[in-house]
Amino acid sequence: MQTDIFTFLNLLNEMSPYLLLGFLVAGILHAFVPQQIYTRHLSKNNFRSVLMAALFGIPLPLCSCGVIPTAMSLRKNGASRGATVAFLISTPQTGVDSILATWSLMGAPFAIIRPFVAFITSLFGGTLVNQFCKNDINVGEEVLRTEAKPKNFIQRCMQALRYGYVDMMQDIGKWLVLGLVIAGLITLLLPDDFFTAFRNYPILNMLIVLAFAVPMYLCATESIPIAVALMLKGLTPGAALVLLMAGPATSMASILVVSKVLKRKVLFLYLLTIIGGAILFGLGIDYLLPTEWFTQGVIEQGHHAGCHTHETAWWKWASSILLLLLLLNAYLRKGKKYEHTKGKRTFKIKGMNCNHCVNNVQRNLAQLESVKSVQVDLTTETAYIEGDVSNEEVISTIERLGFEVIKEA
Repeated sequence: MQTDIFTFLNLLNEMSPYLLLGFLVAGILHAFVPQQIYTRHLSKNNFRSVLMAALFGIPLPLCSCGVIPTAMSLRKNGASRGATVAFLISTPQTGVDSILATWSLMGAPFAIIRPFVAFITSLFGGTLVNQFCKNDINVGEEVLRTEAKPKNFIQRCMQALRYGYVDMMQDIGKWLVLGLVIAGLITLLLPDDFFTAFRNYPILNMLIVLAFAVPMYLCATESIPIAVALMLKGLTPGAALVLLMAGPATSMASILVVSKVLKRKVLFLYLLTIIGGAILFGLGIDYLLPTEWFTQGVIEQGHHAGCHTHETAWWKWASSILLLLLLLNAYLRKGKKYEHTKGKRTFKIKGMNCNHCVNNVQRNLAQLESVKSVQVDLTTETAYIEGDVSNEEVISTIERLGFEVIKEA
């Protein structure tokens, strides 16, 4: 038990400074980069739109559920299917927060190759879709206006802080903590030589990883401590890369939405690209690159986790305490119930998994004519609407974003 606690604390101390910086950068991107920038360059059914979508997606710290409404909004604003798939592949696999956290726990080689693989596979997947799904439907006329009123610099700064340290904390906080706990349990319960017996069979390592990573919900940051713990038990670096890349991009939510909105042929190409690309690059790491490039940082992290006398810098402890306080604040805020909802129509919405989903729904509903006020509660999955707008228009707007209205009152 004591070893497990020390493992958790050491992982937390190593990740917290980078996570805090990553959340800040995420907020800045959200507050200062207009959404029109993302939609303006993605409408053509060509390689350039795929390239731009991949580049847009790499730094965005959206998890596999948060990327869904963003991608569907891009699609409804006229983005081609190829660009949408490229965005869906590149975005959940990486992000500024997960890149920095990967660097802190797994070393520079993993931190560099992770966004590189996400970029290459997203280009390949988007190009495949453009090539084999050419009968694209122009949906540009169904533009959903998601931009809020213009804000001054101070307002944008406050928006950046709120998005990074409140909204994102609410979205991935529990998954981050879960990832650390799972890493601690793996360290404690699995024999040290668990994967050593399969070390000469990298493909088998990767298939074992895929068996539980593909259907599970894993955010890009949550997968890092799990990958570290598994590598300390003998998992090959290439198989660890498969976990880092395939896990965050292939949640059941993503699979179902891609199948429904972009159709089954696109889903097949989407999964083929993510899984095939992860295995291909994983094999390249295991067979072509020096193993010590990818194991040195992990081994050092394992040494720190097992060394109870290892001194940790004060600023790392301060970062961990601040991160925990922010997580607690996000948890308390998430439990806050909306008031003054009496007399408003309510719509139960299925498929909202994070604050990005909530903000997307709320902004679009607020743009409808005759809507006086709208509140969307993630906890109860309910939208509260005041105004003379028709039920059909509300439902249509929500469904165009990729969600489902399961009840209205």
